Amino acid sequence: MKQLIIIPTVVIGLFSCSKNEKDVKAPIQKGFELSNTMYATTKFAKVEKKFIENEISFFGKIAADKNNYIDVFPLVGGNVLSVNAELGDYVRKGQVLATIRSTELAEVQKDVSDAKTDLVVAQNNLRVAKEMYEGKLTTEKDVLEAKSQVKKAQDQMQRANAVSTVYNVKKGNIYSVLAPINGYIVHKDINKDMQLRSDRSDNIFDVANTKEVWAIMNINEADIDKIHLGMKAEVSTLTYPDKTFFGKIDKIFKIIDPNTNAMQAKVILDNSDGLLIPDSKATIKVTSTDSTTALAVPSKAVIYDDNRYFVVVFKSRTNIKVKEVKILKQVGDVTYISEGVSEGEEVITNNQLLIYRSLIV
Repeated sequence: MKQLIIIPTVVIGLFSCSKNEKDVKAPIQKGFELSNTMYATTKFAKVEKKFIENEISFFGKIAADKNNYIDVFPLVGGNVLSVNAELGDYVRKGQVLATIRSTELAEVQKDVSDAKTDLVVAQNNLRVAKEMYEGKLTTEKDVLEAKSQVKKAQDQMQRANAVSTVYNVKKGNIYSVLAPINGYIVHKDINKDMQLRSDRSDNIFDVANTKEVWAIMNINEADIDKIHLGMKAEVSTLTYPDKTFFGKIDKIFKIIDPNTNAMQAKVILDNSDGLLIPDSKATIKVTSTDSTTALAVPSKAVIYDDNRYFVVVFKSRTNIKVKEVKILKQVGDVTYISEGVSEGEEVITNNQLLIYRSLIV
């Protein structure tokens, strides 16, 4: 009897365990879903059809705009009393750059004084001649001659004043060297107490307005046929390697330097912030556009892994796929794709690497 009791108990226990196991449901596998936090920081870009661009890089340098670059020469010789500007200083038009004590100014002042005296004498002679003519004491010819002398004296006075203005004569024998334009001192060849000869042919200052500067690019002979006016250009310098300056080719100098076998071209750049320094080295990238088109995505959307290229295509927060793509060409920030995506699809341009790793696990 004891065995009969025990066996049903065991059977019942086994049956009960089997029933409980059937009642337990297997866990549901949930697909990848973009969280609210990551979605808020994720950026997207559409796959677009664009004309294919070509990019070529050249080396060159930054140069001051020669149309706003003025050499300053002393108009007189003499002893340099003061120098008020140094290399790199910003000066304004009319600012005194240096002063020179010069005996030449005494001659200029004497000419002005003599001209004033001659004019006064001529005017008095004309007045006397008119009075005498009215009193029948002289002829009309004498009056006309006196008028002629007044005209000559006036002309001489104008010439003397013009020379005085050019030399910026004020009082005494001090000549002031003035800045001709607003800009930076980019050349200086004058010091206090220097003796300047009156026949000196060298300039003492160069002033350059660098609100606009030039990027001068050197073009090898093999690349000359690839360059034309109006091409877009991106310029970077060693000083600011992470900053890009934009412009267009404004002029091509149709002369080849026999020493370098290179031709030069000029790109005009805005330099209102003063970051571009004349004579600094530069890399100039120019782009041209083909007549053919291809699908394009931002280069930062492309993932390189295991010798293949991928993009992460977004349709919804629960519908995100990794697609392998074939790269046709990469030009700066744009990558052209020959296959793997369709026009109008959206690709993820940041956080894409984290999402890619989550999807391929």
